[in-house]
Amino acid sequence: MRPIWTGAIGFGLVNIPVKLYSATQSSNLSLDMLDKKDHSNIRFLRVNEKTGKEVTWENIVKGYKMDSKYVLLDDKDFEAASAKKTKTIEISDFVKADEISSIYYETPYYIEPDKSGTRAYELLRQGLTKTGKVGIATFVMRSKESLAVLRADKDVLVLNRIRFEEEIRDHNELTLPEKTTVKPAELQMAVSLINQLSGKFDISQYKDTYKDELLKLIHAKAKGQKIKAPEMKVVHSKTKDLMSQLKASLDVKRKKAS
Repeated sequence: MRPIWTGAIGFGLVNIPVKLYSATQSSNLSLDMLDKKDHSNIRFLRVNEKTGKEVTWENIVKGYKMDSKYVLLDDKDFEAASAKKTKTIEISDFVKADEISSIYYETPYYIEPDKSGTRAYELLRQGLTKTGKVGIATFVMRSKESLAVLRADKDVLVLNRIRFEEEIRDHNELTLPEKTTVKPAELQMAVSLINQLSGKFDISQYKDTYKDELLKLIHAKAKGQKIKAPEMKVVHSKTKDLMSQLKASLDVKRKKAS
């Protein structure tokens, strides 16, 4: 893997030189965009809006528009704005992991220590593991400041970029049930079903089956087979059938287990 960011973790007065690596990779099928007429590949070009000519990456600069003119910026300008933030993952607080709602989580990165920072890296990792806490940090990547959670995951430190509060929409915009009553017997049955379906989380049990089914369809079409899409409709169940649905769900689970 190639690092996508190099800098240091600021942990009190401790400085830990580190590198960031992307912790995820896409599981999507690689699909090309084609012209419907002759199946030629579609290319996306960076075009000068005045001349209509393509512009190469090395000739593209960033600019901020002020009073109808652009102020041009380069990498040195971003660093000059805050050299510390562009080179440091600064931990400001430590909190319990379960205090952070999953809605805030975004992109994960693996953190690798530089040779000179291995002891401090291991000290922080073990400290987080022992306390069960995570660090709240800020850092700048690609000229954008990000908020992040730094946590210990087995034998590695992981940095999870999280969203700022203002980036989360207010759920009060949704139409949610207000005066819907739930009968005690229905709730007890629902709890029974939840308990019956409960188990220890194991990520390896979950596979991207849609990708596999799509790949089968692609192979079938390549052989000239006709594909008929099944009709699927959303069934709107009546509230009075809740108990029978819950009982049937429990019975299905019991039959599978036997």
